[in-house]
Amino acid sequence: MKTNYGNWISTPMMKTLVWIAGGLYVLTTLYALIYDRVTAPFFILAILSFVATVVVLYMYYCRRVFDFEGGGLMRRIHSYLLDRLPWDGIGNILEVGCGSGALSIAAAKHFPLAEIHGIDYWPPMWNYGQAQCEANAAAEGVADRCTFRHGDAAKLDFPDNHFDAVVSNFVFHEVRTQKDKFMLVEEALRVLKKGGAFALHDTFGNKDMYGDMDEFVAYLREKGIADISYLPNTERNIPMPAPVRFMMRGIGMLYGAK
Repeated sequence: MKTNYGNWISTPMMKTLVWIAGGLYVLTTLYALIYDRVTAPFFILAILSFVATVVVLYMYYCRRVFDFEGGGLMRRIHSYLLDRLPWDGIGNILEVGCGSGALSIAAAKHFPLAEIHGIDYWPPMWNYGQAQCEANAAAEGVADRCTFRHGDAAKLDFPDNHFDAVVSNFVFHEVRTQKDKFMLVEEALRVLKKGGAFALHDTFGNKDMYGDMDEFVAYLREKGIADISYLPNTERNIPMPAPVRFMMRGIGMLYGAK
């Protein structure tokens, strides 16, 4: 069996960008044919067509770098996250936003004694699903320790203090059911046992979305999180080409123990 982990830059996203670029080229050509002269609208359409083409090429390049079978960047990101999870691998671990199951399966291989649970809303735009996660786990030989189910990161269907570890990678900023992204972090920590480990990776450097991370870390300490650290700009620590690092600027990680 062959794995199918998909790509963080999804096929529907690429198709949409290609259609936009193609549509602009069609409009540019039609304008030139109908009006038979070079005017300001023609130049505007031509410039927009060129910009759209650059965007398509850039996103395609980034897609190849992220690809699990290509540049392998997402594998390196997952390894980076798991290496910073302060956990002995004994017990149950939850991945919030498991997508195609890649990080959950990486966790199963990294922690051979752990039971893995992955939840995801699986919106259509990402082309991921439960069956895909299960097939990938079977292909990697860890299906007996991996469970996947539909769920909402804003309201996890688990009791308080349930898991020994919790991880999440580039998920919270995509959640549409909760505008306050800090509440998603608190919800992930709610289901973590006292003393349990966590590593949460997201666009925490986006101040419009997250505000002051130092204040949030201080707030979580006041709430009883015993050991918490914030590592900003993790894109600087993970090997990746400079053009992709530009896209990934501002990501960061919250990690520690409850």
